[in-house]
Amino acid sequence: MDPLVAAIDQGTSSTRFLVFNAKTAELISHHQVEINQSFPKEGWVEEDPKEIMQSVYECMERTCEKLCQLNIDVSNIKAVGVTNQRETTLVWDKETGEPLYNAIVWLDLRTQSTVERLINKAPGRNKNHLKHKTGLPISTYFSAVKLRWLLDNVDDVRQAVLSERAMFGTVDSWIIWCLTGGRNGGVHCTDVSNASRTMLFNIHTMDWDPELCRYFDVPMEILPKVRSSSEIYGWMKSSSLAGVPISGCLGDQSAALVGQMCFKEGQAKNTYGTGCFLLRNTGTKPVMSDHGLLTTVAYKLGKDEPACYALEGSVAIAGAVVRWLKDNMGIVQSSSEIEKLAAAAGTSYGCYFVPAFSGLYAPYWEPSARGIICGLTQFTNRNHLAFAALEAVCFQTREILDAMNQDSGVPLTQLQVDGGMTSNRLLMQLQADILCMPVVRPNMSETTALGAAMAAGAAEGVGVWSLKPDHLPHMTSEKYEPQIHCDESEFRFARWKKAVQKAMNWETTEPCCNANGLGKKMNGAPWGVPPTPPPTRVDP
Repeated sequence: MDPLVAAIDQGTSSTRFLVFNAKTAELISHHQVEINQSFPKEGWVEEDPKEIMQSVYECMERTCEKLCQLNIDVSNIKAVGVTNQRETTLVWDKETGEPLYNAIVWLDLRTQSTVERLINKAPGRNKNHLKHKTGLPISTYFSAVKLRWLLDNVDDVRQAVLSERAMFGTVDSWIIWCLTGGRNGGVHCTDVSNASRTMLFNIHTMDWDPELCRYFDVPMEILPKVRSSSEIYGWMKSSSLAGVPISGCLGDQSAALVGQMCFKEGQAKNTYGTGCFLLRNTGTKPVMSDHGLLTTVAYKLGKDEPACYALEGSVAIAGAVVRWLKDNMGIVQSSSEIEKLAAAAGTSYGCYFVPAFSGLYAPYWEPSARGIICGLTQFTNRNHLAFAALEAVCFQTREILDAMNQDSGVPLTQLQVDGGMTSNRLLMQLQADILCMPVVRPNMSETTALGAAMAAGAAEGVGVWSLKPDHLPHMTSEKYEPQIHCDESEFRFARWKKAVQKAMNWETTEPCCNANGLGKKMNGAPWGVPPTPPPTRVDP
């Protein structure tokens, strides 16, 4: 039988384990487990690191059982790759193996006042003060400010650092450390794509930067070792796959770029998951954006291979808006139902939804923005709202695509897409209409996991997957062509931009009046603590 390569795909809302044929890239078997998110306070988003690891083990064991039912020997699995939600921040005790706090998820906003403080002390109050080294604006999105919050606010973390027991990592580091033995010799590492999302990593020297660590006052000894995206980091210590090398590691958006075979400069893909992420390969030179995009390390496929960079447009809320309509509002019972509701309306009837639940990411980087639904009339119903939510994902993609075209000077002529939301055919058609360009979706939509498997299978010492251009598998795809006139698309996009302006500067630190007319600072609370709501006056 052909060799198999597996991938752990640990995302924001679920964990998956997928097994691919290394010669054909065919998906052989997989298993998925949903992950619980907790929202302890307004704007806070956490996940349990132990639940994350439990879900990884469960997915691996269930998939191995499914392979046995298919009469496939698990010993055919020659390597495992890891891909993960990026920026999400963990600190654990290397002696006990216990997490010292919940994982602070990338979407979390508790660090907004920290970010404001850092920007205020930057020369010219410039949020791009560190961009020359990191490629990133100072934002709640990245790991350094989350780690700073943990060091300042969690006594267990502070004590563990003082007694040299603390380890910091993003989700990839936690998974690899646990799988390679944990407190019994676990490997503490990360790859360049994940490291480049922390704000502690210099994307030119390709290592942790002492000056950045001093800026955030982060002790360098707690950081993982930075490795390439494709090499043997260690071997599985337990489970049905004991002894199998872990040899690929990529942040989820980098993995999707690899899985979509975007190895040439100028190739791009857009992934629709919890958020929405458009990446364009810029080759071996980092390109700095003038239009609100991030410069990030895309991948480094081998110790001695050059690093490749990407321009990235990041949107915080895409699939998360569907989860919000389901879990918070009860408008849909399942994520798949939104397509039926939206199709029943066929239009948003002038309703526009800006889901700035975590502020606005690219191209605005405006943490003070908040969600807004406008253009409501007595005619508006839940179907229109469902349609507006799908349109919001498309409009946000249009904004980052426009920024990318301006930065590169070479406009994309079609958009390659992937991710869970791309199974929604209405969404794909809307996207083609709003972009006025074809949208191309691969029939095998698990490109993120595929990218991690490719990196693992191609690693030196594994060598079961060739990344040579003439050896890459041909992926069949489906194409959506625009079906409306560009004038209509431009009109709708202009209305959307008007709605975005109305969402801006909502959560301010300016004095405002509460219900009793008393001036009060909205964010006058200590770091990371949301403001106390003003008392409600009850008229007699």
